[in-house]
Amino acid sequence: MKTLEERDASVIWHPYSQHGLKYPILPVVSAQGAYLYLEDGRKILDGISSWWVNLHGHAHPRIARAIAAQCEKMEHVIFAGFTHEPAVKLAETIMGGTHFARAFYSDNGSTAVEVALKIAYQYHLNRGDTKRQKFLALRHSYHGDTLGAMAVGEPDGYHAHFRSLLPRVDFVEPCDLGALKDLGSYAAFIFEPMVQGAGGMRMYPASYLREAIGMCRSHGVLTIGDEVFTGFFRTGTCFAYEYLGIAPDLLCLSKGITGGFLPLAMTLATESIFEVFCSQDMRQAFLHGHSYTANPVACAAALESWSILHSEECQARLTVIQAITRERIKRFKKARCIGTIGAVEMQGEHRSYLNAPPALLARQALARGVLLRPLGDVIYTVPPYCVTDQELHLIYDVIEEMLYSIGVGG
Repeated sequence: MKTLEERDASVIWHPYSQHGLKYPILPVVSAQGAYLYLEDGRKILDGISSWWVNLHGHAHPRIARAIAAQCEKMEHVIFAGFTHEPAVKLAETIMGGTHFARAFYSDNGSTAVEVALKIAYQYHLNRGDTKRQKFLALRHSYHGDTLGAMAVGEPDGYHAHFRSLLPRVDFVEPCDLGALKDLGSYAAFIFEPMVQGAGGMRMYPASYLREAIGMCRSHGVLTIGDEVFTGFFRTGTCFAYEYLGIAPDLLCLSKGITGGFLPLAMTLATESIFEVFCSQDMRQAFLHGHSYTANPVACAAALESWSILHSEECQARLTVIQAITRERIKRFKKARCIGTIGAVEMQGEHRSYLNAPPALLARQALARGVLLRPLGDVIYTVPPYCVTDQELHLIYDVIEEMLYSIGVGG
């Protein structure tokens, strides 16, 4: 009988993988808390929250119960012309206390960004402004893998093959306010606040974004905060834009929104943006949607995750994780942290995401029982919030071992 890995090899095409390199695929049979349990009996500490989605640990019982209860009531319903309690309550809950007034649901981070870009572009057209044919974005950014999201990502990064297909975007270096010129031709400025995730966990000051948003506002350019990664306390505050003292016009949320259980995304907008789409003319409407828009089961999971996030227990745990992260990160050269995110540059020979060494280092970490996935020359961790002190120290011990193994030390 074939093993699960052998069966996988004959039928599956994995994401961000070069199958020609024939790296082993690890069969996971169950997951609980901070651990993945493999078919061969090993357990792996999930140091990256399974691509940053798992906030509270795998198979969290409260979220599992919320999903089961919702499944017994209603699994899904068309969201055009209909509504339901989980979607309305989730929008009320997340937008409560913010300046956002409308939530548009979709399925993942890329679609949340696509929605925001299309809203921004059509917003100007609906107002009769046809001059705004471009977007503005930051170098080293990543916003997703669909066409619009790829367009506003790093032009020399993951999406180089598709550059000729993409909309017009100008890129500026983070912190370069002098590059923000002739803003009248831009529909929107999109950014990952405080931390550029897939670009290498690059961190930059709130002061830059605060001034950049102000400059965009003064020239009628909408601002889009991509918090697909940074949202839900990853940076220490619930949303990273809170560091700025000023909010963007549109906000993209996904990844951790359901605690890692189900796909869901939201694009939040202000009331003034929404009103520009309201008229008696259907052509002024935002004609966009997804089959599983506002899936009730996913919304129920997100509501329970939000409740757990704001519990005293979780907030206390976040405080400890941040303290350990700050303590451990001091031991490394060229290291940085914010909230629960810790990142260290390997400093030696340049390593690209497209080269083999990061994958080899990931295998080295797995041999020590820890899941880490370096981004080019950056080793990072974004652990689930259920991680214990001992487990978090183990993650940083393994990072230290990885650095010494390639001759760059701590």
